[in-house]
Formats: sequence, structure tokens, C-alpha cells
Amino acid sequence: MQNFVHGIDVLSAGIKAGITGLMNLAGQAADPSNGVYFVNFNQDFTSLAVGSKTGYKLFTLSAVDNLVKIYENESEDICLVERLFNSSLVAVVSLSSPRKLKVCHFKKGTEICNYSYSNTILAIKLNRKRLVVCLEDSLYVHNIQDMRVLHNIRDTPANPMGLCTLCNGESSYLAYPGSSTIGEVQVFDALNLSAKIMIPAHESPLAAMAFNYTGQQLATASERGTVIRVFNVADGSRLWEFRRGVKRCVAISSLAFSPDAMFLCCSSNTETVHVFRLDQPDSPGQSQQNLPQPAETGAGWMEYLSMAVSKSANLLPARMTDVFSQGRAFATAHLPFQGVRSVCCVVSIQKVPRLLVASADGYLYVYEINTAEGGDCVLLRQHKLDGKETEGCPPKAPSGDVVDKPSSSLAMPKPEGKILPLSLAWCVMIPLQRTWC
Repeated sequence: MQNFVHGIDVLSAGIKAGITGLMNLAGQAADPSNGVYFVNFNQDFTSLAVGSKTGYKLFTLSAVDNLVKIYENESEDICLVERLFNSSLVAVVSLSSPRKLKVCHFKKGTEICNYSYSNTILAIKLNRKRLVVCLEDSLYVHNIQDMRVLHNIRDTPANPMGLCTLCNGESSYLAYPGSSTIGEVQVFDALNLSAKIMIPAHESPLAAMAFNYTGQQLATASERGTVIRVFNVADGSRLWEFRRGVKRCVAISSLAFSPDAMFLCCSSNTETVHVFRLDQPDSPGQSQQNLPQPAETGAGWMEYLSMAVSKSANLLPARMTDVFSQGRAFATAHLPFQGVRSVCCVVSIQKVPRLLVASADGYLYVYEINTAEGGDCVLLRQHKLDGKETEGCPPKAPSGDVVDKPSSSLAMPKPEGKILPLSLAWCVMIPLQRTWC
């Protein structure tokens, strides 16, 4: 009788996990009318994969005005699709068979192999040596050459969103949540099949992660979405800390380093995409003492407050001074929508840096980014991801609030090179006490 009850419990848990996984996969679609489930760039951001209820498409952007559809498969509802760099190998998962992985050669139109798993596949990650399949409570590491299962990381903390990231370089580091209640990152060496390091990144559970190409740096964001941190993978030390915004908590959907690791971009469920510049610090924690004076830079109110607080840091709680010592976005792009999942990247197109944002409602946005001065990115082109005609699009005013702008209570003339009094800085910090992550 006890065995029977145990069997029922196991079956119930499996059904519940399967339903949760399907809901998470289906939840990636922002607009059911266009049938888009999934958008993602390949490892070097030279190709874009789009999964939909009618199959999947692969695109490449050779120029700002030239989005080329290189392949289209109209077979089944595809909810996950990953292309290996610019090769012909793709890994796909359908919504009708969410536990089955298919690895295909799309140019030949042949299926190389397929694998079935005990639970819903929530994510697939590829590099030139490894293929990783992420389930809610485990990860499978495959050899990309022959697709053998090399290792199974069992009993991982509950990971219903399938959050994980795989380094694209030689190191093949794999990062995944080390806890379901706080923001711990477990880094696993998928090449040598051994644990690397555990990094206590945030107080809240993780929402997004990304390695730079070499795997030496790891960027993280928590479910609160207010702070982006970059860590040294070798020893877990914090290299940079950026504040995405101070007005509200958001859901971060994408983090991506530029190929040269000079920039880190971040998209969320808001209408703002942030680009942070990763200047090499002279020393750990460097920030305020090397900031230019306000009269030289035309800095905003947050910079004035940062300098005011740095002058009186010993009078304030440490966590409050942290808010003003954190870096701010170097550049921002304003999307004509909000509340839609998107992925972003900074990549060179015809030797010119561009910010690309692909949204789950079926559009690709191309922005000009000034790598010298930053500021607002200019929308150059908007492409439809249905493989049909592309269209130009002037910049649109974003809907809702822009997360970086100070609240209306601070909308006053900028002082001429003066530091704000400490009393005003203290008043501004009071609303920020709930934004720690």
C-alpha cells in the first residue's frame, strides 16, 4: 500500500512539473495572433532563430537594411530552437513534444539524432564542444561531436524558467542557479565535468545570467531587476555593479556581453534597453574619486547625488551609499512597446557597432549606438520576423515611464557645478530602501 501511495505521489509530481514546464514554454509567446514562441541569437550574434506555431526560421543581418531569411521549416510548433554558430546544426524542441530534443542538419533537411527526457525541456545551450539540456530539476551535458550524454547534474534547485548559460569559448563553463530562494550561481566546468565555483550574487533569486566569450566574466541579475553585477569567474570577486533603475522592480529577460566584452546590454519587460560600458577599474570598488566634475560632464541628478553622498559616506548606512556608487547605463534604447519578452545584443555590422533587440511579438529593432559618448540610441530600422517585407521605422516615444529618469519631485534646474546638500540626498534615498537585491 505504501508503495502504491508513493507511486501516485511520484506520478502527480511528474504531471505537475510537466504542466508547469508547458506553461513556462507557452508563456514566452507575447502575442498569440502571430504565433511567435521563441526568439534568440546564436552564440556570436550573427544569426537569429525564431520559433513559432508553424515551425522555425533562421535569419542573418548582413546590413542594417538587409535581413535575410536563410532557412524556414514549416513542420510543427517549435518552442525552442538553437543554432550552433553559423553551422548547419540546430537543436529544436516542439510544444507538442516538449520532452523530446531533435538535433538536425537544416541544410540537408535531415535529423541527426533525438533524445527523450523525463521532464519538459526548458532550455538548450550549445557551443563547439558541449550541448546542455536544462530541465526543471536537472541538467544533461552532451558531447557535441557524437551527442553522447557525458554527465547528468541531478537534483538541482527548482528552476522552472530553465535559467542557465553556457560559455561559448574554450572553457565551456556552465552556470545555473544554486538556490531557488537566493541569488547563488553555481559554475560548472562542462569540459572537465567538475564543479568550478559558487558565487553569492544577489539576495533575491536569479533572473538572468550571461558569460562573456572567454568565460572569464559572468553577469547576473536578480528577480528584482534593479542591479546588474559582473563577477570574475576565477575567484568570484565582483568586478562591476550597475543600477538599471531606481523607480521599480522589473523582470530582466536578457543579458549579453558584446563580443569584445566592452559593453553589457540588458532588456526587460519595460520599454527601455540599457547598455553598460565595462571600463577597466584602476582598483576594486573604484568609482567616485575618479568621476569628472559636474561642470565638465553635464552629469544628471543621480551623479550629483553620488558625489554628495561620497563626501559624507561615513554618516550614512553602507547599503544607501552603495546605491549612489553603482554605475549607470552608458546608453539606452527606447522600444515602442513594453511587457513583451525580448533579447538584445551589441554587435558589429559592417564594422559599425549596433544594438539589436528581437522581441517575442515578431520584430527585430536595429539601433545606432554611440560608443564614444553613449546617450540615447537612435532606431535605424525595424524588421518583421515573418520573412516578409521589412520596413523602416522612425523612433517612437516609449509608452509608460522610463525607468532611469528621476521622479517629478526632482525635475528642477540643474545646479551650476554645485553639490547638493546632504539633506536633499537623504530625502531622495528614502524611497530606495526597498530596491535592494
